Amino acid sequence: MSLTYSTTRAKERHALIRPLFDTKVGLAVTAPQDILPAPFPEELACLSPNAVPKRRAEFAAGRAAAHQAMRDLGIAVQPILVAPSRAPQWPTGVIGSISHTKTCAMAVVAPAAEWRGIGVDVEEDTPLKRDLWPAICLDTEQDWLLQQDNPGQLAKVIFSAKEAAYKCQYLISEAFFGFDGMRVEIKLSDASFVANFTHDRAPFQKGDQISGRFAVGAGVIVTMAELRT
Repeated sequence: MSLTYSTTRAKERHALIRPLFDTKVGLAVTAPQDILPAPFPEELACLSPNAVPKRRAEFAAGRAAAHQAMRDLGIAVQPILVAPSRAPQWPTGVIGSISHTKTCAMAVVAPAAEWRGIGVDVEEDTPLKRDLWPAICLDTEQDWLLQQDNPGQLAKVIFSAKEAAYKCQYLISEAFFGFDGMRVEIKLSDASFVANFTHDRAPFQKGDQISGRFAVGAGVIVTMAELRT
């Protein structure tokens, strides 16, 4: 069963993110409120029996998006299970990333032969509260934000960029770390960013970079990060 976008907003969000990715990357957008195909039984078995309806709806929306992203890439849909780390387990030959908010879910899938890592993150387009900045942003990032006209929104972009870059590197390193593990430099002129490692995270070294792009519109902030082979 293929997805059909039930709302104009979903179509807008798909159009927003498609230019961020190579045409060889499959992608899809859904929403927890949509009527969606049910996850595979094997996927549902990964959920806690105590999962609340909101969690179940977001999980289903994310898996539906991932399945459609596989179709978009031209590969057979397979269950995406959950590793002990809680990260998605992608089928052999592909890598991917899933993200969701209360109103939006999206997934991307790429050939493992051409991408080492890929990450996507979606956030509601609301300002990041100033009292949260120190937990998310390094001092240099906060200094940069204070020079911008829309610091709250760009703080949310930095938050999202770190999430996308973290997912991208995790496919390679399987390393856990906090928001201080990367320093993000945003280039507003072309809506791009670079995430710099602040510490060694094998096989990455301090100073290594992951490049990404971002888009804002249709009520969301979306970031992507990638490492090609």
